[in-house]
Amino acid sequence: MLKAGDKAPAFSLPIDGDGTLSSADLAGKPYIVYFYPKDNTPGCTTESCDFRDNYARAIGHGAEVVGVSKDSVGSHDRFKAKHDLPFPLISDSDGTLHEAYGAWGLKKNYGREYMGTIRSTFLVGPDGVVIEAWPKVRVKGHVDQVLAALDAWKG
Repeated sequence: MLKAGDKAPAFSLPIDGDGTLSSADLAGKPYIVYFYPKDNTPGCTTESCDFRDNYARAIGHGAEVVGVSKDSVGSHDRFKAKHDLPFPLISDSDGTLHEAYGAWGLKKNYGREYMGTIRSTFLVGPDGVVIEAWPKVRVKGHVDQVLAALDAWKG
């Protein structure tokens, strides 16, 4: 998994609304990229809505928020519309970006092991270097932690 000081991987991937978002589009400003397992599931909806509800704090620092899952663009379109999400959702259907960030790996749930999305978040600086990383995120209170780190960095 990427950690503070690592260079964030370059990407160009489809987003909701049939667009494309690339790391080059985000260059020169900080951004928060969060990886979540699946659209319209309880934890993922809570996390995405927390980012939505605090989006003004992020953009107040000139930062963008970007959600990433393996869901299709169509799924992202429905999820974004249903919850009025103001930021882009990347469709990483083949998991390339997940793997580049280290957000794909072995998970354990109820005694079962399987490969899946590791809920994680990264604060990336305008130079493309990771400022802070949160592996294995717990949803409750997480967005406040990320925005506090952004506040401290911008301080």
